[in-house]
Amino acid sequence: MDKSCKAKRILNRITIEVKKEIISKHESGVRVCDLAKQFGVAKSTVSSILKNKEAIKGANVARGVKTLTRQRTQTIEEVEKLLFIWINEKQLAGDRISESIICKKALHLHADLIKNTPGTSAESDIFKASRGWFDNFKRRSGIHSVVRLGEAASANKEDANRFVLAFKDCVEAEGFLPQQVFNCDEAGLFWKKMPKNTYITKEEKSLPGHKPMKDRLTLLLCGNASGDFKLKPLLVYHSENPGVFKKNSVIKSKLPVMWRANRKAWVTRQFFIEWVHEVFGPSVKEYLQSKNLPMKCLLVMDNAPAHPPGLEEELVEEFSFINVMFLPPNTTSLIQPMEQQVIPNFKKLYTRALFQRCFEVTSDTELTLREFWKNNFNILHCLHLIDKAWRDVPQRTLMSAWKTLWPEAFLEGVFEDVEEDAPIVEDIVSLGKSMGLEVSSDDIEELVQDHKTELTTEELQNILTEQQQAATEELSEEEEEEEERQESLPTALIKEMCAKWVEVQSFVEKYHPDKAAVSCATNTFNDHAMSHFRQILKHRKNPSCWDL
Repeated sequence: MDKSCKAKRILNRITIEVKKEIISKHESGVRVCDLAKQFGVAKSTVSSILKNKEAIKGANVARGVKTLTRQRTQTIEEVEKLLFIWINEKQLAGDRISESIICKKALHLHADLIKNTPGTSAESDIFKASRGWFDNFKRRSGIHSVVRLGEAASANKEDANRFVLAFKDCVEAEGFLPQQVFNCDEAGLFWKKMPKNTYITKEEKSLPGHKPMKDRLTLLLCGNASGDFKLKPLLVYHSENPGVFKKNSVIKSKLPVMWRANRKAWVTRQFFIEWVHEVFGPSVKEYLQSKNLPMKCLLVMDNAPAHPPGLEEELVEEFSFINVMFLPPNTTSLIQPMEQQVIPNFKKLYTRALFQRCFEVTSDTELTLREFWKNNFNILHCLHLIDKAWRDVPQRTLMSAWKTLWPEAFLEGVFEDVEEDAPIVEDIVSLGKSMGLEVSSDDIEELVQDHKTELTTEELQNILTEQQQAATEELSEEEEEEEERQESLPTALIKEMCAKWVEVQSFVEKYHPDKAAVSCATNTFNDHAMSHFRQILKHRKNPSCWDL
């Protein structure tokens, strides 16, 4: 068989079940390059599978593979995709979820999908979310940090109380001052979302293709217990280079946030470690020096997947002064300072800054609120509002957030004249009414609490749709980059290198004593390396033979 066809042979060796698993993981948000590493195949092979995913999804199990006794329905496959997103959201919030909670959520999602999808009512008796299903789902999705049956997964007051005592012993033994103790936490922000009862929100919902989850980002906020030092936030968006950045020649290093991006807009472990080394470590070191304080600090955080359990071991020597304490699972709502008051206050301040910006634009220009909101408000405006809101979070709020975890520090605090939280909502309501928006204080409170409420099935579906679209765009970009690389590679050079390889192969086969080892090595190199270049040559002679 022609060696240029070996790539196709490699593709054909992959079973339908493996191909379906690749497709499923890609639709759940796993990148092409990561799939290639995970399954030990070339990126081009993964791309070929994804190009033909509709045909693969409809295919039977490959010959030689045991046929499944019960095929998973399309509804169950969607349940698992939505469930994977929901689990990630919970884990990013520092929640520890149990097997029983996951199974209960799966049944709820399945019921919603059955109810909202015509012609699927007959499936209602198929899915039971059994132990066997859960074990298979866990294997397919690669989820971790799941509590087995019988273990508690709700807010744990006993663990919270024990941690408060252990924390007190730690700060007293090490002599930490409030200026030296920090807390960080992630927060989801719907940066372009109005309260639900405004006419703008109602109009958006009625538009075809409305995607309320698209304008969502994640922030990592951090400050100390004395309330006088707030760090530069980490911001994760779904686009690395938004169009407005290119249009305005934005230099990311000069933004008021540390900018990172992935298509889920989630904080990853890599992003978190980069933030610790590039923002937290240098900033805290400079702060402690400016205050003539001992070079040591304590960072308190939850057990979200993005927070490495062995963070202290991963720190460079320069930042060895950083000590870490992890909150117990399912205690963040009870004792995590950022979650007590800081993040809700920040969101109210952001909403007020947003309304203030809308009011100024509609007052000083001929733009209507609808026109500004739809066509002129972008992520760059959002960054300025985030910066203003974070700077405006008062010291009193940062300090009082520690009163549950560290009451001694709160009682010793001496407060400056800072803005109280209560008038913020009144300002938002007043600004809204001046622009003709029907908005109440309850609407604002609901908007602020959106990141804590349970994502609905519809919202999970919106996230999944956006991730799939982003994955398609990523695949197209990778194909374009691959084509550009191939086009820039001269045909003469490829032929020269292929000839040299033939020469090397002949030499080794002739003089190496272990013929079997040589045959194995050369065949492997031919299959996984040289076949790619021969395929390029063949394609340039006959473009129709390129697609496998």
